[in-house]
Amino acid sequence: INDLRKINPIYQFSLKAFNMLFLRAIEQADTVEDVQGRVSVLMENITYAVFLYTSRALFEGDKLTFLSQMAFQILLRKKEIDPLELDFLLRFTVEHTYPSPVDFLTTQSWSALKVWEEDEEFRGLDRDVEGSAKQWRRWAESEFPEKEKLPQEWKKKSVIQKLIILRAVRPDRMTYALRNFVEEKLGAKYVGRTRVDLVKALEESSPATPIFFILSPGVDTLKDLEILGKRLGFTIDSGKFHNVSLGQGQEAVAEKALEKASEGGHWVILQNVHLVAKWLGTLEKLLEKFSQGGHRDYRVFMSAESAPTPHEHIIPQGLLENSIKITNEPPTGMLANLHAALYNFDQDMLEVCSKEQEFKSILFSLCYFHACVAGRLRFGPRGWSRSYPFGPGDLTICANVLYNYLEANPHVPWEDLRYLFGEIMYGGHITDDWDRKLCRAYLEEFMNPSLIEDELMLAPGFAAPPDLDYSGYHQYVEEKLPPESPALYGLHPNAEIEFLTVMSNALFRTLLELQPRNALIREELGQSAEEKVKNVLDDILEKLPEEFNMVEIMQKSSNRSPYVLVCFQECERMNILLREIRVSLQRLDLGLKGELTLSPEMEAQQSQLSYDTVPDTWSRLAYPSTYGLAQCPVLAVRLVQPRAPPWDTSMPRVCGQLYHWLLRTFLFVSSPTAIMQTMARKNGWPLDKMCLTVDVTKKTKEDYGHPPREGACLHGLVMEGARWDTQSGTIAEACLREVTSVMPVIFARAIPTDRQETKHTYECPVYKTKMRGSNYVWTFRLKSQDQTAKWVLAGVALLLEA
Repeated sequence: INDLRKINPIYQFSLKAFNMLFLRAIEQADTVEDVQGRVSVLMENITYAVFLYTSRALFEGDKLTFLSQMAFQILLRKKEIDPLELDFLLRFTVEHTYPSPVDFLTTQSWSALKVWEEDEEFRGLDRDVEGSAKQWRRWAESEFPEKEKLPQEWKKKSVIQKLIILRAVRPDRMTYALRNFVEEKLGAKYVGRTRVDLVKALEESSPATPIFFILSPGVDTLKDLEILGKRLGFTIDSGKFHNVSLGQGQEAVAEKALEKASEGGHWVILQNVHLVAKWLGTLEKLLEKFSQGGHRDYRVFMSAESAPTPHEHIIPQGLLENSIKITNEPPTGMLANLHAALYNFDQDMLEVCSKEQEFKSILFSLCYFHACVAGRLRFGPRGWSRSYPFGPGDLTICANVLYNYLEANPHVPWEDLRYLFGEIMYGGHITDDWDRKLCRAYLEEFMNPSLIEDELMLAPGFAAPPDLDYSGYHQYVEEKLPPESPALYGLHPNAEIEFLTVMSNALFRTLLELQPRNALIREELGQSAEEKVKNVLDDILEKLPEEFNMVEIMQKSSNRSPYVLVCFQECERMNILLREIRVSLQRLDLGLKGELTLSPEMEAQQSQLSYDTVPDTWSRLAYPSTYGLAQCPVLAVRLVQPRAPPWDTSMPRVCGQLYHWLLRTFLFVSSPTAIMQTMARKNGWPLDKMCLTVDVTKKTKEDYGHPPREGACLHGLVMEGARWDTQSGTIAEACLREVTSVMPVIFARAIPTDRQETKHTYECPVYKTKMRGSNYVWTFRLKSQDQTAKWVLAGVALLLEA
């Protein structure tokens, strides 16, 4: 429990609270006569009580992390799982890539199987998969592989060994597999949905133990508390409920409310305490002061948002440790989101407008739009390039605007409504141009004359409802809404696979960081953390190539074309990165030997190397990448290969050498500008009136023996959200389970803007990595036979890194 602060610093629990929980669990345990039975009952009761107490303070995404860690540690103590195999499962280190001989496994999956095949327990796995491909395909492509038996003799393997194989073949099912693992080892009650019980939390609280709500964007904590207060006689009207929304100048108001409440036995809620950082120390002292000798009915409730990063965390440890923490999160899934959106209104609201039919139809469509933009956040960068706090307030304000505009206009002003909703109300949150385009596309699809004049499909299989009353809309949603799937948001089914895979990888990364570093584990794993770091450090230093000799390179070519200048710039950038890697590793080596004091930066680097991740000081200078140390295209791919051959005397050889070095990293980002500059000089065109145009060829890089006369040929890009159909030369629906597809060679050249072909094309953003957002590079217009909105809603983009 103490280690949970590594996940989020707001997860802090006091030993005092744990002791009270421990003793209460013993008191409430069933009485058993024999000693062994009594001990078993106590252990189970204490474990479950601790689990419930801790879980209600965690965000949904962190509950499985805590549950898995708890199960792993219990089973390690019982010696029911092998620590080496657990380490194997959590690290998932794949250093080399092997082409997959079977079409149902990706290169990544096959490479993982090849690594594990070296272990005695997994010997012959690759041969069996290749030799019995039909059986393995059936298992790998089943809907719930975590519930199916493994093919052949592999069904006899231990639970952890099965998890290892599943993580290689179907990483998207690992969160479900871990739930099944916990259910099998600890019991079904641990994986059931635990609803936050505010009444129970209130019973456990006291004047000295506040209740602390950890907020999520778009959640109203006050509503539930006011309902409970009304039931128990604590309301604002009776003077027994004090609601203070904190901000500048509200500290004095809060202090008076606390003093009055402690004397009279009232409730106080201090909302958004994270907004008054300088006053939090005073608040901590006031809570302690008023709890001593205060009225027994006196209760304090607080709410705060979790800080985006550990460095921005400001809530004092004492406030968090002494509080009962409860998380409040918005509903997940289209069904829950759509019902929640409708709950903001009632029958009276539906009848308020003189244009009742138009108002009701557009309001329901607006609710569906809200459910889409809120639910889409769970798909990460594929859903929205950046995260936004869309909330019920946005929806209710839009409903008021809708009423005003319908009353003031003889006809529905569709364009005005779309602008107000998409650019001002919801658009006020949006900071990314591509996200703004996505918001507009949703509104154009959901709010147009077809909504009233014809049947409008809000999603495949879900039409906009007819004229109904308030309860009728809720019933329509229950009966007609298709099962939860990415298609309800306009995304391809593969988005679910990608989302679950990313979630699984993040879960295992966190679990790895939570593993205890005690002597027993080190001994069982064969080497200490320091020894592992030393081995990694030595290996990188040994294989790290020398820096580019810039003087020598620049003397070899008098040509100063844009392409060559880009090459020089990137050589210099790579030198800066190489220098940082070498110097920081040498410094860390001295620190590990005890010849230099370990600074916080060196300790952070040591920790990152032990977890096979790229140190932050390197990442800041390197090309953005989502890979770990063993696979990072900027660092490790080059580091694990033999040294480069001696320099050739020709400039093209230098450029080629750099290209292999950078693996389309720094260089691609600068290439479009260089292409445009070269064409502008050659043809005498003004640079500010030019654009980049692309033609997707049917060729691979092996089909090219020399560069084109003008422009550049780009290869290695992948498409996410769709695929490129080489036969028709257009964007097409992605194949199921193919999250990204490799693009053929793309021929890029610069032309005057007025010559650009815009009809039947999709403006496809190009990003450095799948994290999108600030990794945006350029826009390519790709041919499309479908409407642009389809690809915008599907989040189709080109990536430099799969």
